[in-house]
Amino acid sequence: MSYAPVLVRASRPKVDTSRLFEEQRGLATRRQLLTAGLDDEAIRAQLRAGRWQRVLPGLYANNTGAITVEQRRVAATLYASPDAQLTGITALTWHEFRHLPTDPLMHVLVPHQVRRASRGFVRVHRTHRLDPYARHFERYAVCSVARAVADACRGLSDLRAVRAVVAEAVQRGLAPVGLLEQELELAGTHRTALLRRALREIAAGARSAPEVDFQQIFTPGDRLPQIIWNPQLEAFDGTVLPSPDGWIPEAGIALEVDSREYHLNPEGWERTMRRHNLFAAHGALVLHFTPSEARYRKRHVRATVERACAKRLADGATTAIRVRSAPGVQ
Repeated sequence: MSYAPVLVRASRPKVDTSRLFEEQRGLATRRQLLTAGLDDEAIRAQLRAGRWQRVLPGLYANNTGAITVEQRRVAATLYASPDAQLTGITALTWHEFRHLPTDPLMHVLVPHQVRRASRGFVRVHRTHRLDPYARHFERYAVCSVARAVADACRGLSDLRAVRAVVAEAVQRGLAPVGLLEQELELAGTHRTALLRRALREIAAGARSAPEVDFQQIFTPGDRLPQIIWNPQLEAFDGTVLPSPDGWIPEAGIALEVDSREYHLNPEGWERTMRRHNLFAAHGALVLHFTPSEARYRKRHVRATVERACAKRLADGATTAIRVRSAPGVQ
């Protein structure tokens, strides 16, 4: 039996929809437009005239230009569910993480009972556990850093990318290791192996992804004395010294991994010089390496450290520095 489609028309008189669009970053759903007094034919007329554009199924923008990142966030929530929460790379971008893999999608959590499929630039993740610590704003909600890190890392297959995300969360004080471990346990075991490994590495003393690469160069061997990672140091006279990435107490050598980003501003460069001079003033040798060297020139880095150690030991070099505490030892 065939039937003719029924054109949906609202019973209310038409009203000005400009305020509706204005309150939602230039976006409105079909349901909202029908409630406001428009009908399907009126919506199609706006689309044909080039005044509106279809952003997602049942969701329209009152312009035809490019959709901004903020509009995409609002659109993802309007499309997915009133209870949706931005998560993963989407949320970490909002939290202003600096080192993230490229991801053009908007990732949202929705309650498990919501039957909404992923469409266009929106990736819908159904969950039995929405984030109770999400930040709620007028137009959308954003997951906490810990939840966003866990969700983002579960979607990544590159260990270095996972390390970078976890290290930034911890190093910037946005999510301590304990909170991430707690979130990991709540997440279960599905696609969490890389996140678990990255958390173990960070908890062992590495403060960034390049430091992990750097530490893995120095497996225990006969040619190198003990290396202590990220120790708290002080001079014999009680002066508190900076914490280097690595410290070889037997040879009095500090190892530092210095990123280009860190030195692009005068303050970062001056801070490095002060650190270097403090170590030198107490008899230490400081060896600087870049993240690129730590990743791609491992033999060169190790050989440089081995030669420096041999020379310092042969010369009988001494320092006036001792270790106060040491989270990681080779």
